Amino acid sequence: MNSTPTAPTPRFDLIGLVVSDLTASLAFYRRLGLEFPDGSESLPHVEAALPGGLRIAFDTEETVRSFHPDWRAPAGGGRIGLAFHCGTPAGVDAVHQDMAAAGYTSELKPFDAPWGQRYAVVLDPDGNGVDLFAPLGTAAE
Repeated sequence: MNSTPTAPTPRFDLIGLVVSDLTASLAFYRRLGLEFPDGSESLPHVEAALPGGLRIAFDTEETVRSFHPDWRAPAGGGRIGLAFHCGTPAGVDAVHQDMAAAGYTSELKPFDAPWGQRYAVVLDPDGNGVDLFAPLGTAAE
């Protein structure tokens, strides 16, 4: 009798972003609270631990082309969407204001969304939308 081995169940482990400018991307995501080792800007691949055991990784376009020579960046950004919980509705406003003051593009200013969240969107250096949100029922800080 021929037995076929059962494939293991994959476990979601990592969110990967391909970035045009690693230094700019790290500055953006550090401002949102992600931690990367000092000197990460000079590396071709960088990772940060996320709550719950997930990781987020950044690879430069050059790194990806080193093993996938035909890879091309999608036109117009929008490569992935990420969301950051800001604790309270006031937190959404404060984080959005901080990111805009630092020169990052606001795609959507904070508003009370019909789905029950204070919600805003800023763009990372590659044009990816990064959602800022908090449930409307949370107390102000």
